[in-house]
Amino acid sequence: MRVGFLHSLIRKEEKLLLDELATRSDVEVVMIDDREITFTLGQARRDLDVVLERCINHSRALHALRLFESQGVACVNTSAVAATCGDKLLTSIALGEHGVPQPEVRVAFTPESAIGAIEAMGYPVVLKPAVGSWGRLLAKVNDRDAAEALLEHKTTLGSYHHSVFYIQKYVAKPGRDIRAFVVGDECVAAIYRNSEHWITNTARGGSATNCPITPELAAISLAGARAVGGGVVALDIFESDAGLLVNEVNYTMEFRNSIAPTGVDIPAKIVDFALARARVPA
Repeated sequence: MRVGFLHSLIRKEEKLLLDELATRSDVEVVMIDDREITFTLGQARRDLDVVLERCINHSRALHALRLFESQGVACVNTSAVAATCGDKLLTSIALGEHGVPQPEVRVAFTPESAIGAIEAMGYPVVLKPAVGSWGRLLAKVNDRDAAEALLEHKTTLGSYHHSVFYIQKYVAKPGRDIRAFVVGDECVAAIYRNSEHWITNTARGGSATNCPITPELAAISLAGARAVGGGVVALDIFESDAGLLVNEVNYTMEFRNSIAPTGVDIPAKIVDFALARARVPA
């Protein structure tokens, strides 16, 4: 079996996946650098059984996956999953359409309508770029002065990422949130991300400890994964007075800080899923 390993930089996660692939005697890994690959439209590709995507850049990942699919190659994850998870608004729509609990979200397209939406929700709220990761460019907005200043900054920046105002009701967390890992039809592991800061990402200094997978956590994790198309995803989940809420779903998930506290061989789970996906017609 020939596995295309679509990547940018080789980080710890990629090394762990490559080490796991190296243990499979029937697997040949084809390294595909997204900074070097080119595609010719209309040509089928017969030399790969599956592509395992590990890009850092969302647009490269999304378009490369769709191009590989057009050439008849199975992909993990699919381009449809990448498109949904790579945009917080599309993720929220998918979760809503499937009845998955999430924090209240409102969307506006002008600063004036955004102020109206924020004040209707009530402070505090969180402003997020629709496309982004690692907790970057998030802003907790506590009052109208802060809202007006942030909206002015976003309008002045003027890029696509700042032209849609994604407004989420702030959820007070008990010093932590949950990251749950879903591979196929199983919630394989979960961690608490602990931090005194309201942003708990481990990329921003949060620490990881094991989180028991309760029936409630497994159910909402699988429901959230199915809502965005399934595959290999990580869900950021809040504990609230109303129960568990799905905050975001990540399609090129980082897991290096989660193996030790959970005791779960996450790279092996991902590789098993990818190899099984290769045997399913694209």
